[in-house]
Amino acid sequence: MSTITQSLPQTGESQLAARYAAVRRFSQDLCATLEPEDCCIQSMPDVSPTRWHLAHTTWFFETFILASQPAYKPCQAEYSFLFNSYYNAIGKQFPRDRRGLLSRPTVSQVFEYRREIDERMMQLLSDASFESQSLRDRVELGLHHEQQHQELMLTDIKHVLSCNPMYPTYRPGNFASAQAPDQGWMKFKEGLYRIGYEGSDFAYDNEQPRHRAFLEAFQISNRLVTCGEYLDFMNDDSYKRTELWLAQGWGQVNERGWHAPLYWHNVDNQWHEFTLAGLKLLDIQRPVCHLNYFEADAFARWAGARLPTEAEWEVASENISIKGNWADTLLPSGLAIHPSPLPADNSQLSQMFGTVWQWTASPYSAYPGYRAAEGALGEYNGKFMCNQYVLRGGSCATPSNHIRRTYRNFFPPEARWQFSGLRLAK
Repeated sequence: MSTITQSLPQTGESQLAARYAAVRRFSQDLCATLEPEDCCIQSMPDVSPTRWHLAHTTWFFETFILASQPAYKPCQAEYSFLFNSYYNAIGKQFPRDRRGLLSRPTVSQVFEYRREIDERMMQLLSDASFESQSLRDRVELGLHHEQQHQELMLTDIKHVLSCNPMYPTYRPGNFASAQAPDQGWMKFKEGLYRIGYEGSDFAYDNEQPRHRAFLEAFQISNRLVTCGEYLDFMNDDSYKRTELWLAQGWGQVNERGWHAPLYWHNVDNQWHEFTLAGLKLLDIQRPVCHLNYFEADAFARWAGARLPTEAEWEVASENISIKGNWADTLLPSGLAIHPSPLPADNSQLSQMFGTVWQWTASPYSAYPGYRAAEGALGEYNGKFMCNQYVLRGGSCATPSNHIRRTYRNFFPPEARWQFSGLRLAK
C-alpha cells in the first residue's frame, strides 16, 4: 500500500516533535504490506478496520490538541462523529459494530487526513512558543494512545485475515523452534509491598497512585505455559469438564463451541495455528496465546495451580529487565509477529515482558486514592472499571517503548483475539 503512504514533514526542532513523527510513521509502516481492501473490513464487533484506527488516532490529535488553538477549523466536521470512539463528553459516536459498513472516507482520504493533521501538529510542536505543559502532556498521551492502536491494528488485521480460507500472509517470518525449559517456581515471601507507578515519566492514570499491598507468600512459574502443555489440557477432555470452569465460562464454552485456542485448526489430524505469517504447523514449544480469561483460569485449575494476582505479578517483575520480541523491532527485519520460544537453558524468571499479555486473577478496579482526570480525557480508563480483568507484561505486538512493569491492560473475560496467554502461580 506504499502508493498511498504519506511522508511526515522533517524537523529537528524538538524531541517531542521527533517522537511524534516516529510514532505516526510507524502506524503507516504497519500498513506497508496491506491492500486498501484489507483496511476496510470489520470481521467482528471487537475488531475495527485498519482505516478506522488510522483515522481515529488522527482525530484524537485534532480534537484534544489542535482544536484548542485559536480560530481552528476542523478538516471535516463529520469526522468528529465517525471517528470518536467512546468520548461521550465530545459528542455522539458512530456505532462501533458498524464501522466496517462505511466505504467513505476512502483509505486514501484517511491518509490525506493524517497528512493534513500531521502538518499542523508539526508546525505546532516546532514552534518555539509552544510551551503549554498541559498541551504537551496531551500530545504525550496521544502518542501512547496511538501506540495502543498500533497493537490493535495488528491484532485486528490478524482476525480479518484469519477469516479468509486462503489464510493470507501479513508478513513472512522465521519460525525457528527451541526446546522450552522445564517449569520451575520462583518463591516470594509474605510481606507488605508497594505497587503502582511513581515517577515523572509518562504513565496512565489507572497505574496510580503507588500504594501498599500485603501479599501472602506465593510462588510464580519461571515461564509461560506452552502450546504443548495446553494441548495436554485439551487432550484430557478439559473443554468438556464442567468442574474446571467458572459458571460464566462454562456457559460460553457451550454457547460458542470453544474447543481450542482461537486460530488453532486441526488439519489432517495435525494441529496448525494461524499466524500473521499464514497457517503454520503448531509449535508445542512456543507460549500458548489467544486465550481468554476463562480458558486461562480453567487451565490453571487443571494444572493444580492458579493465576497470579496483578500485585503478585508486579512484585515478581520488580528486578526483571523489560525486554522481549517486540513489534517495532521485528517488523523492520520482516519477521512476523508471534510469541517466541524460550531456550531450554533458561531457568530464571523469564518471558515477563513482550511475549504475550498474561491474564491475572485481578478484576480491573481503581487503586486506593485513584481519581480520574477531569473532562473528556477522564473517560480514557476510569469508566471501564467494571466486568474486566487485568493483563500484564505486554505482548510481541506491543511497541517496546510503550510498556512498564506497572502497565495495566484490561479486557472482558471472554476476549481472546489479543495476544493473551498465562503464567501459573500458587
